[in-house]
Amino acid sequence: MQPRNMSMSGVVDLAAVKAAGEAKQKAEQARRQGGRPAPGAALVVDVDEAGFEQQVLQRSNEVPVVIDFWAEWCEPCKQLSPLLERLAAEYAGRFILAKVDVDANQTLFQQFGVQGIPAVFAVIAGQALPLFQGASPEPQIRQVLDQLIQVAEERFGIVGAPVEPGAAAGDAPVSEPQGPNDPALAAAHAALDAGDLGGAVQAYRNVLSDEPANVEAKLGLAQAELLQRVQGMDAQQVRKAAADVPGDVQAQISAADLDLVGGHVEDAFARLIETVQRTAGDDREAARVRLLELFEVIGADDPRVTRARGALARVLF
Repeated sequence: MQPRNMSMSGVVDLAAVKAAGEAKQKAEQARRQGGRPAPGAALVVDVDEAGFEQQVLQRSNEVPVVIDFWAEWCEPCKQLSPLLERLAAEYAGRFILAKVDVDANQTLFQQFGVQGIPAVFAVIAGQALPLFQGASPEPQIRQVLDQLIQVAEERFGIVGAPVEPGAAAGDAPVSEPQGPNDPALAAAHAALDAGDLGGAVQAYRNVLSDEPANVEAKLGLAQAELLQRVQGMDAQQVRKAAADVPGDVQAQISAADLDLVGGHVEDAFARLIETVQRTAGDDREAARVRLLELFEVIGADDPRVTRARGALARVLF
């Protein structure tokens, strides 16, 4: 099902946002094609230097990637690696485990500044984070993984898609596509088409309460909330306030919303990233959260979102 036309009287046309949403839907459908897992969607992957960018850096924009640096001659590695593989299966898609043989991939070994093995790093939104070195106890490793997932979700809005219990390690998480006659989703679309933004927001939330992974409902909710925020805005006044007082965080947030509905996606992202960079405390958090909400409107598959996530990571760390 394609997203509905969401232009409405008094609000800037959302053609650019709608097109991005359609692209996101097509990407989801492609991943579900034939009901088979997407290529490269295994929970544990062997990574070399040639495939590092695609299998680690690019995937880290969608799910945290944990890197296990190991070697055949390393005895502690023979204890840690199986444990990490078991935890990857248990966590069922909340992180991906990438195994790097240091003997065959000396460049990666050196680039990460690994002092000894086993060594475990994580990559979130293209940014590398050292986790621990040596064969640590399982409870300690679980605690580190839980903290990693929390950071990915709270700071970057990156949430790994869960795999159904009992799925094989190579299976990709698969969401059942919603048919056009789904009554709850149809009610949400109808409210949005009628300009009942409050009703649409609640209807999409109702769908997500039952189906948290419903892609179309997530997209619809993000768009409905954006329309609700900009409805009734005086665009000229908002932009003037943002230009006159760069330190006014709420003015920058409102201007970013207007940027997005006007199709100026990269401008909206850049405005909020800059705001995050030069603020602190509650102001910084407000700008960061709004940026994550705008990512949801455009969709994780859009390269502009990928670039902006990387820029956000550089600002936060």
